[in-house]
Amino acid sequence: MFGKGSLSTPITETDARQVIAQEFQNAALDGKRVLVIIPDSTRTAPIPLLFRLLSAQIGARVARLDYLIALGTHQPMSEAAIAKLVGVTSAERAAQYPKSQVYNHAWDQPAALTTPGVLARQELEQLTGGLFAQDTPVRINKMVFDYDHLIICGPVFPHEVVGFSGGAKYLFPGIAGAEIIDFTHWLAALVTNRKTIGVKETAVRRVIHRAAEFVNRPITCISLVMQGQAFHGIYTGNYVESWSAAADLSAQLNVIYTAQPFKRVLSMPSAMYDELWTAGKAMYKTEPAIADGGEVIIYAPNLKIVSLTHGHLIERVGYHVQEYFTKQPEKFADVPGSIKAHSTHVKGTGTFDPQTGIETPRVTVTLATSIPPEVCRRINLGYVDYRTLNPAEWENREREGILVVPHAGEVLYRAR
Repeated sequence: MFGKGSLSTPITETDARQVIAQEFQNAALDGKRVLVIIPDSTRTAPIPLLFRLLSAQIGARVARLDYLIALGTHQPMSEAAIAKLVGVTSAERAAQYPKSQVYNHAWDQPAALTTPGVLARQELEQLTGGLFAQDTPVRINKMVFDYDHLIICGPVFPHEVVGFSGGAKYLFPGIAGAEIIDFTHWLAALVTNRKTIGVKETAVRRVIHRAAEFVNRPITCISLVMQGQAFHGIYTGNYVESWSAAADLSAQLNVIYTAQPFKRVLSMPSAMYDELWTAGKAMYKTEPAIADGGEVIIYAPNLKIVSLTHGHLIERVGYHVQEYFTKQPEKFADVPGSIKAHSTHVKGTGTFDPQTGIETPRVTVTLATSIPPEVCRRINLGYVDYRTLNPAEWENREREGILVVPHAGEVLYRAR
């Protein structure tokens, strides 16, 4: 493994170039077809820099150097958005990088997927500590088998589904089919966000590492570590060791421990999240720092929709605690696991009594967005008119049990 990281000083382009050169200068890639798997625009990372560095290091040697965006179930990116993501327009790519195309993952198109294996019931039961026992197809974008070598390139942050993002997560669920996406997300929801986020060794991580063994191609992983917009680390190697090193650094840079839990949190998601499906991270990343009976207000005037892709299902189901689903499973048997997982991750932990129908969340989740109040009521979340809130009035009130989190979504807050 090669790498460089620092808690105090951002690394430079020269640092990154040296690490990339160390990793690839002797790699047997001449004449090979290489596919680079990258995040979409909901992750902070210097992808334009890595696009240039990889092109400079191996572009002349390989037959192809293509890119696949690990969307999971996010919306496909437009050409303008792709140009911003990689730092090069389609016309410039055609002229300067003729060996490179950028593709969106298509999780919902059966013709775009293939199934190299199945995670068997007995093995999944062992991997998940008995939480799941079912055969699960390992379905993935079939493009990976059109190439000789895969490169995973993306950042590592505390994550509600897998503990820390990055590494093999760019395969599953990044470029996976619905079955394993639904399975891994619901598994994480059963464990709960508070017991998963910011934890390296998780049931979901064990599952995706096992699933990655079905991808019989050489894989190099470039794991990046960010703190806000600052680039603090780059580690290359296989998808276990490079991710592990990056997660260790990310844990020090992107986890803030508070002296006590807060009664009220004004969590302002980063502007890169344009729907609640992704802006829900403003709750995930602050829930461990909210006191029992407290409230998180997701303050995002730019948010107008719940989810372009999944909104109809979420509005049908609403946001609920985990027991709402587990104690009446037949009612939601046809609802995908990823929808139920998103629901309970945003709502947080709590209890549900099926005899009385009373649901008791641990904390209150209130939206201060452009999502209308009637929609908030329908999806079982609180509403406050964002125009009545002045974030400046909430600042510097930690002693009163009030916390303001700007650019929420990548830094985890946890009460000691």
